[in-house]
Amino acid sequence: MSLDPRTVELLQGISTATLTTVLLKKGLRNVWMRGTKPLKAGQGRVVGKAFTLRFIPAREDLATPANWASPISTRAAIEAMPEGCIAVADAMGTVDAGIFGDILCARMAKRNVAGLVTDGVMRDAEGVLASGMKVWCNGVAAPPSVAGLTFVGWQEPINCGGVAVFPDDIVVVDEDGAVLIPAAFLEHVIAEAPEQERMEAWIMREVDRGVPLPGLYPMNAETKARYQAWKDSQQ
Repeated sequence: MSLDPRTVELLQGISTATLTTVLLKKGLRNVWMRGTKPLKAGQGRVVGKAFTLRFIPAREDLATPANWASPISTRAAIEAMPEGCIAVADAMGTVDAGIFGDILCARMAKRNVAGLVTDGVMRDAEGVLASGMKVWCNGVAAPPSVAGLTFVGWQEPINCGGVAVFPDDIVVVDEDGAVLIPAAFLEHVIAEAPEQERMEAWIMREVDRGVPLPGLYPMNAETKARYQAWKDSQQ
């Protein structure tokens, strides 16, 4: 089941930096997926449920072009992706074999997959960019996935960039990379993140006014009272 459109809209207004702060306050420190950089600047902020993909090290009898036609293949996985999901691929940080190229990304775009996140790399960079698929990855490489990886399954728990990702966890990606919201914490994040964003925006306005940081960030009692008065005035 896809995310409620209202949830997507709300999270599209919350930066990944803010999300890490909100989750840190709940004791979750390891939610930012290392190596997940935007393939192209200006892709915006994308929100969706995780559709997981798992690669393991290449083995010569399994990692061959012939295996692309196997029932367990990236091609079959793409056909199982629901509209609006974010494909999250565990490529073990491999940077010398591109997991997906232009044709696969074009098919994902056609199926309205919201984005692709991986701690690995892409190939056919020019074609991938032309496909319209929004991608966060660790760079590009010409060799195909089978040069270094074997695809073994989808919709199972994975490790992407040092973060444990389960199917249907929520992923938010922007210019800072990919952040995971565990499914069980979604309601808390929805409740707390807008206030965190509003508070930090107010602090930025105070900084622009020339207010010194001590007592402002973090707020002391006097600053909290001024912030509350400002919030009350906005209602």
